[in-house]
Amino acid sequence: MTTSYFKNLVIVVAMLATGSPLLSLAASFFPLESRHLNVANTGIEQVATPSHAQLQLKWELMDNFFQTPNAHGKSRAVFTLTNTGSAALSETGWALYFNCIDGVETGHLNGNLALEQVVGTLFRLVPVAGFQGLASGRTLRAEYFHPDPNLKGARIPSGPYIVFDDAPDKGYAITDYTVAPIEHAAQSSRGRTAPGSMVTPEDIYRQNEKIQDLANDAIPPIFPTPLNLRRRKGALHLVTMPRVTGDSALRGEIALATEILRPYLSARALNEGIEPGIHLQIGSVKGQQSPDAYELLVDGRRGITLTGNSVAGVFYGLQSLRDILPLRPEPKAGLDLPLINVVDSPRFGYRGFHLDVARNFQSKETVLKILDLMARYKLNKFHFHLTDDEGWRLEIPSIPELTSIGGRRGHAVHEDDLLPPAYGSGPDVNDQYGSGHYSRQEYIEILKYAAVRHIDVIPEIEMPGHARAAVMAMESRFRRLAKIGDPSARLYLLNDLEDRSEYKSPQLYTDHVMNPGLPSTYVFIECVVADIAAIYKDAGVPLHTIHVGGDELPVGAWEKSPAGIALMKEKGLTSTSDLWDYFYDRVDQILRRHQLFTSGWEELGMRRVKLAGVWRAVPNRLFVDRGFQLTVWNNAGDNAEDLAYRLANAGYQTVLAPVTNFYFDMAYNKDPEEVGVSWGGYIDLDTIYDFIPLDYYKNSILPRSRFVGKAHLTKYGQDNIVGLEACLWTETIRGEGRLDYLMMPRLLGLAERAWAPDPAWAQEPDTVKAEAMHSDAWSGFVNALGKRVLPRLDVENTGWAYRIPPPGLKLENGQVYANHQLPGFTLRYSNDDSEPTNGSMEISGHINAKGVIRVAAFNRYGRSGRSSRVENQ
Repeated sequence: MTTSYFKNLVIVVAMLATGSPLLSLAASFFPLESRHLNVANTGIEQVATPSHAQLQLKWELMDNFFQTPNAHGKSRAVFTLTNTGSAALSETGWALYFNCIDGVETGHLNGNLALEQVVGTLFRLVPVAGFQGLASGRTLRAEYFHPDPNLKGARIPSGPYIVFDDAPDKGYAITDYTVAPIEHAAQSSRGRTAPGSMVTPEDIYRQNEKIQDLANDAIPPIFPTPLNLRRRKGALHLVTMPRVTGDSALRGEIALATEILRPYLSARALNEGIEPGIHLQIGSVKGQQSPDAYELLVDGRRGITLTGNSVAGVFYGLQSLRDILPLRPEPKAGLDLPLINVVDSPRFGYRGFHLDVARNFQSKETVLKILDLMARYKLNKFHFHLTDDEGWRLEIPSIPELTSIGGRRGHAVHEDDLLPPAYGSGPDVNDQYGSGHYSRQEYIEILKYAAVRHIDVIPEIEMPGHARAAVMAMESRFRRLAKIGDPSARLYLLNDLEDRSEYKSPQLYTDHVMNPGLPSTYVFIECVVADIAAIYKDAGVPLHTIHVGGDELPVGAWEKSPAGIALMKEKGLTSTSDLWDYFYDRVDQILRRHQLFTSGWEELGMRRVKLAGVWRAVPNRLFVDRGFQLTVWNNAGDNAEDLAYRLANAGYQTVLAPVTNFYFDMAYNKDPEEVGVSWGGYIDLDTIYDFIPLDYYKNSILPRSRFVGKAHLTKYGQDNIVGLEACLWTETIRGEGRLDYLMMPRLLGLAERAWAPDPAWAQEPDTVKAEAMHSDAWSGFVNALGKRVLPRLDVENTGWAYRIPPPGLKLENGQVYANHQLPGFTLRYSNDDSEPTNGSMEISGHINAKGVIRVAAFNRYGRSGRSSRVENQ
């Protein structure tokens, strides 16, 4: 799910005899972490470094859009390496390793160096014949090309380390690694015809201008927007903790109601029952069929009555009750609750969030924190991406090598014991993001935690592609057991050792695919499925489906596999597309034996066919009647703008997870200071809010021409859109706060779209009226976030360091005007180019001060977001 791979080389290297110190790391690329990429913030253990390995490394983008007769639209960069040790770096016998998303152009460099691909996105710089070494205090520069523009920090080389031939299994992290800031036009150019590459404070100001600052009584009181809410005059006044009663099945919800109210009310005296009570019950919510529906009634005399179509409905009603509580608990003053009647039901039964923990591991505590957030905003499906090329993160007791090898990354000569570094995890196997997995008991804890919050945990086991961690672990197991003549050596082997197929994945792997021609592949899958089913059974949590991947199988896979060819002959199959069908037919049978239905990415329901001489992907009729559920992310490339609608129209249960709207690993915008990747575009809060699930052509960020002749949803197809899902891939999530920043407040946009009905503006045919209606609704949404939803997260001390956007600034007639995406946050400024603090001047109206003005937004506890800057001389 990233960009394609690249080739061709134009590289220049210059050797310089300078010893100038390196620039500090640009905050523009790593705003949420220390400005130096050092051992302390990457989880790598510090070890004594020999003198000949004491190095400084600097990376600098020279040209973002470089054009020569041999290099069009590439980016030109330079490594600067300085020897800070007392011993010379020798002319041979060393290699400088690093990871780089999307890769670099490999080959020989002038100056007798070369760039080589090791595996996937792991590369190394090595000396070749004629290299003269690097004396103490000396510096060398190595210019090279990236295959595409490189403005985003995600594409900067990461996790550099050096290895010496006399100790080939030991890598020394280069802890003094800095990145030069973007300061001149060539670094941000995207060519003459491309739109501007930078986002200015004035751009942000214009974007925010349509937002109105609403009074509190004009802001929707419950989030996400409920189906029907009626307010009445008056309030329910509570002085002490009311008695909470309910059906026996609601013990957890009764405890939750008490927990929600406890900060606001003093304890009730024993046997005192004068306060109006709270009654929770399972019943029938009139007119609502969803099991998640509820009715919340706050009455001045009878107290609070909450009815749900199920236990989950009562749980969601309690989240709405929490929303109408005051932001500041004052137990001595009692509690006034507005009199309301809410009848609410979600638009979609599937309201999901996907977390990848394979590429950079995330702790159990982080997962539990995410589950709390999901429950708070009525999301109910946690799609847990547990395996991929770069890691296997769930203990499978029957196959311990999956985590003992596939769950560990670090430097080694061979992959018999661990996987290679990826996404900056570096040489140390103890890196907290590169290595790690959930034990069986930890996963059971996660399952139970989610179940209490009415969240289904959907485990994903990637296959047949994106499976390198499993493939390499099982190959290592095979070699170990084959050496001692163990007859079970081939039991779980996933790759045909004689396979000579030529392919390359988007992540640049050439050896990461399970082979459908091996009986051992299905033995492996059966074993993994059985162990996962047993974990859920022991947790006492139902398992309905396993997500079995299916995405991005590279063209060319299996074509030269003797095992695959033999199976095709045996079964009368004529193409690798037939082999794909055979594979997933077997996988589906395995899942069915465990009473599970099959889920996967969109390719699971597709088949490659030749139409008018051109290969196209069309819905695969073979699996339509199997009850497959597809997560569809591709709505922007390879003629896939209407893919989700075509699959739904064909009969597949479809979850919309469009890359252009719901991929939270994308940066918020094209400003280099915004972290994240950009291959699928940029996703700000409004991009999520504006998504219209059943007619996303209407206001897509893609050009209108892309939708000419595309399929629209039929009534049958509409019934097959089962829900929405946001995805967070973790290629760039290393360091405290990065996950929070990319997830929040964007998750709130997803929650609104998944729960609330289509807003009126989405259905209005008159474009002028629709725009005005949209402006009003958008103002209501961001006012609710800025004045109620996010402040409540702060008050409840949830620990979420959500993104506080930089303010918009406009310079006009010698005065600076400021605005913000989230009304309710306090804007403060300095005029000496220093970062504003919580003690800086608060903005009221406009700024008359002269100088270099910096403005930042602050929450109620004084935490600020990035500042914006303008010169007013």
